[in-house]
Amino acid sequence: MKKLLEKHPRSKDSLLEILHELQDAEPTHHLSDDALRAVAEYVGIPLAEVVSTATFYTMYSRTPRGRHIIRMCESPPCHLAGAENLLKAVAEHLGVEVGGTTPDGSMTLETSSCLGLCAEGPAMMIDDRTYGLLTREKVLAAIAKVRRSDAAK
Repeated sequence: MKKLLEKHPRSKDSLLEILHELQDAEPTHHLSDDALRAVAEYVGIPLAEVVSTATFYTMYSRTPRGRHIIRMCESPPCHLAGAENLLKAVAEHLGVEVGGTTPDGSMTLETSSCLGLCAEGPAMMIDDRTYGLLTREKVLAAIAKVRRSDAAK
């Protein structure tokens, strides 16, 4: 953690980037209490401010998550294009509710208020990759591809 922190200036302006990197470096893709304390000390701001930032933005998590994060867009354009039905299909396929992680710890299902793909809705994101113009088949194929990739490692 120390090496990651030292890559950044000791400035509040670095807070969001530091939190992203720490979360990405954590195998359970979340920000632990220890990580938040270390950030507060390093940047020189109150712990409450770091916690407030980490809980305000939906891309941060304070609870452990799966190796892969699936985010289904809930924006009005995606909703109108059928995102709600796709979200139900993904939840059923994974056997989890929104916010849940598969029993094997491989995938966590989340929603996002907007992924910025309004012209390509419904849309989703798996880790850092976006997918648009989704159908049930495309969503399940993308999930299967991620699982195959994991199995090959």
